[in-house]
Amino acid sequence: MARRAIVLVLDGCGAGAAPDAADFGDSQGVSTIKNVWNACNGLNLPNLRKIGFLEACGIDQQSEFGQFGRLQELSKGKDSVTGHWEMMGILTKTPFPTYPNGFPAEIIAEFERRIGTKTVGNKPASGTAILDELGEEHLKTGFPIVYTSADSVYQIACHESVVPIEKLHEMCVIAREILVAPNHVARVIARPFEGDKPGEFKRTVRRKDFPLAPPHNLVDEIGNVFGIGVISELFGGRGFREVHRTQSNPEHFEMLKTAIASDAEFIFCNFEDFDMLYGHRNDPAGFGKCLEQFDGYLGQILAMLQPEDLLIITADHGNDPTDASTDHSREYVPVCLVANGLPPRNLGDVPGMTAVGATVASWLGKTWNVGTDLLESH
Repeated sequence: MARRAIVLVLDGCGAGAAPDAADFGDSQGVSTIKNVWNACNGLNLPNLRKIGFLEACGIDQQSEFGQFGRLQELSKGKDSVTGHWEMMGILTKTPFPTYPNGFPAEIIAEFERRIGTKTVGNKPASGTAILDELGEEHLKTGFPIVYTSADSVYQIACHESVVPIEKLHEMCVIAREILVAPNHVARVIARPFEGDKPGEFKRTVRRKDFPLAPPHNLVDEIGNVFGIGVISELFGGRGFREVHRTQSNPEHFEMLKTAIASDAEFIFCNFEDFDMLYGHRNDPAGFGKCLEQFDGYLGQILAMLQPEDLLIITADHGNDPTDASTDHSREYVPVCLVANGLPPRNLGDVPGMTAVGATVASWLGKTWNVGTDLLESH
């Protein structure tokens, strides 16, 4: 049986403030998983404990097998694109632009000219609050709702009964064409929604991301990668198999079981509910329940591993729901390695999320010279 690498990214599951947290507006008190654990007075996470995930996050729960540690992001950002790109060998030295006061007038004017209609919004907002505020106006006028957040995103929200999903995607492609340097926003995101009035508006499951095209990276070298969730979209689809886009942790887990049963050499999966549903909404109790749900998945995943499999569990950034901010937090990310015959070891703190890709490449026998191979780091 050929070797296989499986990387699971627990979106937003940080492991303690990075040394440069203050440069990103975060205190040294941010520590997503540890603070969630404490806020919930402990959690039932036997499988995450066994592989060292909790120990990596500073929680006094001893591991039983595998290797664990923390990775320090080197790129200038604390978002999903920057994090996932760094894992695959891309260092983002200049932060993607953000828009705390909304997008420049000329950007909005060109977008409106190209789509043939006015827009509403153009400000940072919560994805749920903006629908309650402007959803009715959108229903009356048909004007797309354009908004951003603390992240480098250009989001377009349209009611599915007003703007067909294909038309919304066309708008996103137009925005992506407009948003070039210095306004090279990391992601344009289609945010379709439904409902009849404020309080009832809600996003549908047909979100789609339109990121900047990434530079050459490890996914290009491997090719035919089985990406699950938002992963493929973060890399513009390049180097990935075409598979159904799953939209929630339960859906991702079902697709992961399909991937494990396939002949894929590299499986790359993002579990985003921690971040999207709980981190951004300052809900540590919900975050904790989500971790317990994933722990159940992990028990099944561990049982499905084959003798030549390497499982890596990590995160792309932090999103501490106990912090006053609803933004991502600049943190170390945990990393856990599980493979047949891999001796238990505390890897400590390792510079660069590039270590994920370097370790995958090493396991698969690929030539790749970016990052620290964790299997040979000590």
